[in-house]
Amino acid sequence: MTPTAPIFEIQRFSLHDGPGIRSLVFLKGCALHCPWCQNPESQASDPVVAFYRDRCKESFCCEEVCQDSAISRTGFRIDYERCSGCGDCVAACAYDALRRIGEVHTPELLMQKLLADRAYYQQSGGGVTFSGGEPLLHPLFLDRVLDLCARESIHTNLETSGTSSFERHEALLRKFDLIYFDLKILDPELHREHLGGGYDIIVHNAAWLAEGKYPVEFRLPLIPGYTDTEANIEHVIERLGRLGMNAIHLLAYHNMGETKIDIIQGKQPKLGLPRYSEELFEKTQRHFEERGIEVLNRH
Repeated sequence: MTPTAPIFEIQRFSLHDGPGIRSLVFLKGCALHCPWCQNPESQASDPVVAFYRDRCKESFCCEEVCQDSAISRTGFRIDYERCSGCGDCVAACAYDALRRIGEVHTPELLMQKLLADRAYYQQSGGGVTFSGGEPLLHPLFLDRVLDLCARESIHTNLETSGTSSFERHEALLRKFDLIYFDLKILDPELHREHLGGGYDIIVHNAAWLAEGKYPVEFRLPLIPGYTDTEANIEHVIERLGRLGMNAIHLLAYHNMGETKIDIIQGKQPKLGLPRYSEELFEKTQRHFEERGIEVLNRH
C-alpha cells in the first residue's frame, strides 16, 4: 500500500531553512500546542476547510454541494462537527472564500512537484526541507520520499520538535542530510504549562542525536516573555554544553501566525506580541556569543 501524507503547503525558493535555495514542504499534525505557533492550521493531522470571511459573497453555492450539511448561513461558514473535509464546497466557491488545507500526497506526486525546481537545488547547493507540524508523524511517507530524493541527489533537511520516538525512527533519521531540532522551553514545568507534554522525550532525543553524531543543528525561536527570558536562555546554553554543541540558530518571532487562527476557528490564543525587534535580537545574540555559543544564522 502506497503511503500518503497531508501536505498543507509547498513553499518554493526558501532561503532560510537550510543551505541554498530550497523547497519547504509543510506536513500536518503536531503533538505540541505552542501558543505562538506560526502555522496553527498545521496542528491537526486531518485536512480542514478554511473560511476567509472577507472574500465571501454569500452566494451559498457551497451549501448546494455539501453532502455533510456542514454549511452555516450565519457566523462561521463551516460546521466542523459535521464537515468531513471532502472539499466539494471549495471547488464550488467562485470567490476563493473556502480553501482545503491539507491535500493528501503520495511520495511520487510530491516528487513530481519538487523536481520542477531541481535546477535551483543544483545551482545553489539547496534541496528540500520537511517542516510542519511535525514531519515525523508520517514516517512511511518520509522514508519513501527520502529514497526518491537520494536517487536524484537532492539534499534533504528535517525540521523537528523532537516529540516522537527517535530510536524507532533511527533508520529514517540516518537518511537526512541535515536535521534542525527546536529547543523551546527547557524548564519542565513551564514547558508543560505552555506547550503541553513531551518535555522528557524532547530532552532525550536531543541527547540521542548529539551522541549518535547525527548532522543536527539546534534552534531557538525567540518569543518575547516565553523563550527569550534570561532563565530560559541559560537553560539552553547549559543544555548545549551538555550536548557538546557550541552553535545555535536563532529564530526571530513574527506574528503572522495569528492571522490564520480565525480562518480555521482555532483555539490558539492571540498573544498580541510585536514582531521581534532588531535590538532584542542583537541583545540575545550577544548573550550567546559571550558564552561561547556561535549564532549560525538568523531567520
